[in-house]
Amino acid sequence: MKKIAVLTGTRAEYGLLKPVLRQIEADGGLALRLIVTGAHLEGQFGETVREIEQDGFPIHYKVHMNLTSDKTEGILHSMALELNGLAEIFAKETFDLLILLGDRYELMMAAACAVMNRVPIAHIHGGELTQGAVDDCFRHSVTKMAAIHFTSTERYRRRVIQMGEQPGRVFSVGALGVSNIRKMQFLSQAALTERFGISWERPVILVTYHPVTLEGGTAVEQAERLLSVLSAHSEYHYVFTYANADMDGQAINRKIDRFVSERGNCRAFASMGQAGYLSMLHYAAAVVGNSSSGIIEAPSFHIPTVNIGNRQKGRVRAESVIDCGTGQEEIERAFCLALSDAFRETCRSVSNPYEGKGTAEEIVRRCKEYLSGFENTEKVFYDLKEEIE
Repeated sequence: MKKIAVLTGTRAEYGLLKPVLRQIEADGGLALRLIVTGAHLEGQFGETVREIEQDGFPIHYKVHMNLTSDKTEGILHSMALELNGLAEIFAKETFDLLILLGDRYELMMAAACAVMNRVPIAHIHGGELTQGAVDDCFRHSVTKMAAIHFTSTERYRRRVIQMGEQPGRVFSVGALGVSNIRKMQFLSQAALTERFGISWERPVILVTYHPVTLEGGTAVEQAERLLSVLSAHSEYHYVFTYANADMDGQAINRKIDRFVSERGNCRAFASMGQAGYLSMLHYAAAVVGNSSSGIIEAPSFHIPTVNIGNRQKGRVRAESVIDCGTGQEEIERAFCLALSDAFRETCRSVSNPYEGKGTAEEIVRRCKEYLSGFENTEKVFYDLKEEIE
């Protein structure tokens, strides 16, 4: 039995990883070791570890990070706590592979721990760009520590190879989020109303706004401009999901809470769960904010996305995504364009560049293939030849 460790620290990344976890569990030659950390274990972020437990996955290890602060020093202390906790886990048990998805700071600590313990890493969603966030640095750093890579588009595959990774270990498999949509049994509108108190008397717009972490100190002001635009359009019902556990994320969430408390056409949630969130996308009129879900998953529902600012700058995007600046007038123009009949009609025929087939199955198959021929953790830098783009 090959022991595969999988680390999850946020609601969004867990939802993406769920089919991978199922595939590992179902394979008689693999043993899943699930490590839960980060926002999953924090009440202010919905304590989403309960969702993992309800899904029936055995949680082998919990690593508390004490995410009580959204300031730089506090987050660094949380990262140190995580590293200490992971060091104890890796001292207790030997893993054959560690699977990491994405670009958050929680992954950096896990990747460093794996490298020091000579455990190979499989990295999902490498090669992407999010030029407004510190996550960009974390993603590329994990890529350089990983042994095998699963990108969401061919362009990202080429970028990972450009970073010196061996082509035979880099696979373009599509995005797990899009693959999950194809298998999803969506909740009915009545079920969503019962679970979340959502009203369908007005068109519903999903809103998620995260701090742009490379622009320190801009988060609250930018969020206020967005909320000012939304307040001028009471013809819609707004469903907010909270910001991540990033610098100034809690400050944004406080602004959202106040905004929602003063209006009857809004709801806000720390987490809706994967089924709840994707079902909301299924019925939503549009997505507004700067979340990756507006870039990766929303186009599969053929609805408009208003993508604000630089957080997602550099990512491949469908024609249903409208990019705008962070000024109030810019957001207003993009908002009105997205909800226009003409643009909504255009969105009905867009194709999603993140489409793939059997993404979770392909990831697990390639991991097994890699492990069957694995001899050591040595990585050989791949020098890109001039004739390769």
